Amino acid sequence: MSGGHNGCVDETLGTALRRWRDRLSPADVGRPSRPGRRAAGLRREELAELAGLSVDYVVRLEQGRATSPSAQVVASLARALQLEPVERDYAYRLAGLLPPPDGAISTHVPAGVQRILARLGEFPVGVFSADWTLLSWTPAWAVLLGDPSARTPVERNLVRAVFGAGPNGLAAWPVLQKGDALPPALVADLRTALVNHPRDRGLIDLVAELRSTSAEFTRLWDQGAVGPHVSARKTVVHPQVGEVTCDCDVLTVPGCDIRLIVYTVAAGSVDAEKLEFLRVTNGVGPDGAAPPAAQRDYDRER
Repeated sequence: MSGGHNGCVDETLGTALRRWRDRLSPADVGRPSRPGRRAAGLRREELAELAGLSVDYVVRLEQGRATSPSAQVVASLARALQLEPVERDYAYRLAGLLPPPDGAISTHVPAGVQRILARLGEFPVGVFSADWTLLSWTPAWAVLLGDPSARTPVERNLVRAVFGAGPNGLAAWPVLQKGDALPPALVADLRTALVNHPRDRGLIDLVAELRSTSAEFTRLWDQGAVGPHVSARKTVVHPQVGEVTCDCDVLTVPGCDIRLIVYTVAAGSVDAEKLEFLRVTNGVGPDGAAPPAAQRDYDRER
């Protein structure tokens, strides 16, 4: 008998989304569980915020009135719902889409990493894929570097930002680093990613694009360096508090492609006071939670 993931022949993306939403608790995604809360799992509003969608669109998806979500939307929902790879692929099929092919760069963020991210809410943390596309971030990241939610996934690629729009293209304001270590480190890391994912169309196109548009990228690429991007000290020139100097550490997760970029400051320092001021004035609580923001309908139904 053919059927859905729960054994029912009438399984839809909407019923699956509701089931997956119900099994998550607010604590799983770094949200406080307030007294008197009726919903056992995530509310639609919370899922919408986590996935970067409008609440209305999530409602339409669950009710079956939106039937052609893009692959980008399904990927965002899968990350927000902390789906395992097999569940993510199932969601793609329910949406009438092909799952990401074998050998492609994964945008899957494991549930354990998402729980770590939720508990690191007071720190600016960004999660990047192997091609250096920003997948998710903490509210403190948005406060320190500027909110990335208005940018498309193409614009959230760090390598494209560095070589296509200047070294601060991914941040809303300047991020300074001593020396010129970032560009060659990114190129070397990208070459390593291409070795690991030689058939990833997006990665191949990214390299071809930058070779055709950036003389610096081409020069560094032709040097043939291979190696991972490593940690550095950076200074963020923030419009509210001026310079904030942070240690920027790159953390990798064995067994998957993603890496976490974590900005930290020394406890009790002037930089710590500035970061705390930014968190407080922008509504980011000690648990890293931010108040609901205006939602952007991230979907482009095709």
